[in-house]
Amino acid sequence: MTDNGQNQELALVAMSGGVDSSLTAALLVRGGQRVVGVTMKTFCYSNVEGPSKTCCGLDGISDAKSVAAQLEIPHFVFDVEEEFARDVIDDFVSEYASGRTPIPCVRCNSFTKFQDLLARADNLGCSWLATGHYARVDHSATGGPRLCRGVDEKKDQTYFLWGIPRSALDRLLLPMGELTKPEVREEARRLGLDTAEKPESFEICFVPDNNYVGILRRYLPSNHPALSTGPVRLEDESKVGEHDGYAHFTVGQRKGLPGGFSEPMFVIAIRPSDKTIIIGPRESLSKSNLTARGVNWLCDPPQSGESIGVRIRHGAAIVEADVRTADQKSFELQTRLPQTAITPGQSAVLYREDVVVGGGVIISN
Repeated sequence: MTDNGQNQELALVAMSGGVDSSLTAALLVRGGQRVVGVTMKTFCYSNVEGPSKTCCGLDGISDAKSVAAQLEIPHFVFDVEEEFARDVIDDFVSEYASGRTPIPCVRCNSFTKFQDLLARADNLGCSWLATGHYARVDHSATGGPRLCRGVDEKKDQTYFLWGIPRSALDRLLLPMGELTKPEVREEARRLGLDTAEKPESFEICFVPDNNYVGILRRYLPSNHPALSTGPVRLEDESKVGEHDGYAHFTVGQRKGLPGGFSEPMFVIAIRPSDKTIIIGPRESLSKSNLTARGVNWLCDPPQSGESIGVRIRHGAAIVEADVRTADQKSFELQTRLPQTAITPGQSAVLYREDVVVGGGVIISN
């Protein structure tokens, strides 16, 4: 919060109905900020089985309305089902059909939420956009605002934010990035927010029952290769069994593979061209090279030969890597130490210390 008149400007707060976005709105109101809350309806839950208690579910909309009433701020619900289906669900299905393991939250933030929220902010006359993400924006950085890791390393969500528009940083407020999760809970209780004790949601919002293959069956033909039987092979191409669809598997997976080996076996690669799953021992999962596409840079891109930090999955440690090539479409790098299960479809996010440089979607290892 600055003292340059920001408090007199209107801030749009994205309210999912969880404790983090609820406290975000509450802290801004408490600090004197003029606030309007919005919730995005992304998916029709009548089309799936399972609970509606995800971050963007029906219960979330109700809880967001309740907190907005507590805070005495305007609250709006916007239906973005069409955009969400196009940008997120279609990509989710396409990636699995191509043998990759996507991260729909990255797609949602990059192409649906932030794009739409910024447009809504403009339409409502809001100068600022605030969300409950565990990340920080350094508005005082030389060369423009920088997206930085949150202080709670376990909750840091910058891995999911690398694809947001760079221009969004100029007007983005992320109060939760300065707090730990226990501090958030404590402050929400102290303020008496209705969502103070609400459990966290870890499911994909449009897969509330965690049955992602069920979603694929709704969108893909029953005879699609991703859902059809195919061979399970060792790295020498010898066949050791069959599977019931490569969409059931991801690189690094052990469950559901043939047994009878002298050591545990894991999925090493998925080859959609002939519906093949390649399996091997754990050491075969260790790789150092990766290529990423669909790049988005949030500050100056790295130079060839630069040493940089990279995170290859949510919750993984940031490890040192050397950049081989980087441009506006893709980058290639080599980690200093081999990494386990570099998975096509996941994100590779680059860091200079705490600052997010940018990221891309892993296409090969």
